[in-house]
Amino acid sequence: MTDRIVIPIAERRYDAALPHVPESPEPPSGRLFDTRGRRMHDLRISVTDRCNFRCTYCMPKSVFDKDYAFLPQSSLLSFEEIARVVRVFVAHGVEKVRLTGGEPLLRKDVERLVGMLAELRTASGEPLDLTLTTNGSLLARKARALRDAGLRRVTVSLDALDDATFRAMNDVDFPVADVLAGIEAAKAVGFGSVKVNMVVKRGVNDDQIVPMAAYFRGSGHIVRFIEFMDVGASNGWRLDDVLPSREVVARIDAAHPLEPVDPNYPGEVAERWRYRDGTGEIGVISSVTQPFCGECSRARLSTEGRLYTCLFASAGHDLRGLLRGGCDDVQLAGAVSHLWALRADHYSEVRSAETAGLRKIEMSYIGG
Repeated sequence: MTDRIVIPIAERRYDAALPHVPESPEPPSGRLFDTRGRRMHDLRISVTDRCNFRCTYCMPKSVFDKDYAFLPQSSLLSFEEIARVVRVFVAHGVEKVRLTGGEPLLRKDVERLVGMLAELRTASGEPLDLTLTTNGSLLARKARALRDAGLRRVTVSLDALDDATFRAMNDVDFPVADVLAGIEAAKAVGFGSVKVNMVVKRGVNDDQIVPMAAYFRGSGHIVRFIEFMDVGASNGWRLDDVLPSREVVARIDAAHPLEPVDPNYPGEVAERWRYRDGTGEIGVISSVTQPFCGECSRARLSTEGRLYTCLFASAGHDLRGLLRGGCDDVQLAGAVSHLWALRADHYSEVRSAETAGLRKIEMSYIGG
């Protein structure tokens, strides 16, 4: 039996100082670019640090057990605070917002937040591209309310079709049939094409690659195969556990011939492939073997209002302190603008054995 891993509370909280607010901040409008010329386009928001799964690559039981101290409700950003932050980001050029977690459907009345954000418009007057990532466990019962509230798209995490493999990976004995039912419920209420994310770990679920592709081929849904990444400090990541995306593509191509497809937009993280017989497409996300830092346009807002400019960050910036400290929208926008202008993150380009061992923010806190 391995010793239980303990992360000190001080490290769990990921405390950060208040961001600098310029004396004469720019008005909250106009696109933002960082030190590498990357524009801010996407905002990912973790609405809860809790999850009902204990996936070994994200929230292993060795850390997130019954004694783990999750954030109290008072620490979480309210829906009104989240909506206010999003309005500022949208004024600065953000066009896509993804709600995530933890498991976002565990946040009580999350559809109310969806409705608030669905009312926003981008700088060009278009509806916000509003989407949500879920483990699918509650999707069957929540799909209609989310769609009615204005959610445009949904992504479901599903790491295996084999029930035994899936139960082992979620580590709470949750059946795969219930997640599949959630995907079908989402389609039935009008979400249409659902994106299905599969994290591939060599020797654990890589035998599920071809069955997963075959199951969703022709369904209208798109499976995206994600290389196992060293997010956070508790998932035991090793390079030997990574199955390169090129091998994923080769396995599927051998069974169902593929051809490459152009990206939907500049900076899209998933490399697209379609079946030559016209029965759909897949995607691969290759952060480890083919870093895409050069086009990364994502900012992340944690459950308690810290702004992070990289998935592999070790520190954030306390926007909640500004929100609750009386700053106005111009000051808030000035802080965001200042932080993005300083951004130089490129972790995946410099990943090594040394950097992989650094203390980093857990995915359940920052959002995947």
